[in-house]
Amino acid sequence: MKYRVAILQSEEGYSVSVPGLPGCWSQGTTEQEAVENIRAAIREYLAARDEMLRGTTSREIEVAV
Repeated sequence: MKYRVAILQSEEGYSVSVPGLPGCWSQGTTEQEAVENIRAAIREYLAARDEMLRGTTSREIEVAV
């Protein structure tokens, strides 16, 4: 699975967010560290989402852009 991420460099290092997953963000001292950290954050985000859906009826839908 691939997600587009936004990487922003600052004096403190790098911050990374995932526009397609609201609230999913991380940071790191280097760009490589930030990217590794966001991978872990995405996994945690998706696990939390799956937990929230447990016991519900859910469906996937396709949306044409």
